[in-house]
Amino acid sequence: MLKIFPTLFSRNGTKHLSPTQTQGKEAEELALHHLEKKGYRLKTANYRTKMGEIDLIMEKGENIIFVEVRERKSNAYGTPAESVTSRKQKRIAKAALMFVKENRLANHYLRFDIVSVQNEKITHLENAFAPTGYIY
Repeated sequence: MLKIFPTLFSRNGTKHLSPTQTQGKEAEELALHHLEKKGYRLKTANYRTKMGEIDLIMEKGENIIFVEVRERKSNAYGTPAESVTSRKQKRIAKAALMFVKENRLANHYLRFDIVSVQNEKITHLENAFAPTGYIY
């Protein structure tokens, strides 16, 4: 594994991730590796603002791609991509807008993708959603 993602630390300084966090980080690493094989370059991972968080921010050509990574073991409660609700999409869009402003990237094309990881099968949905009403 690539192990580029930060770990959380307990109060005594030892590394601690819950099983869900570990599973999420592993899915993000699988997604990153998959995207890099397709020619994408990582700009940043786990970008956080008070508005929201973006798992991966990638670059390909003139495109800046904001990627939400979702992992599920089964489709009992819907597919991984279906779990990205409109509320989550809005939070991702707000965080993306902050990233664009902070990095002066208004001259780039922006895209919002979802990478689903299910039983180690990776599905990349390009242009998975298009936020509306945002001006940068």
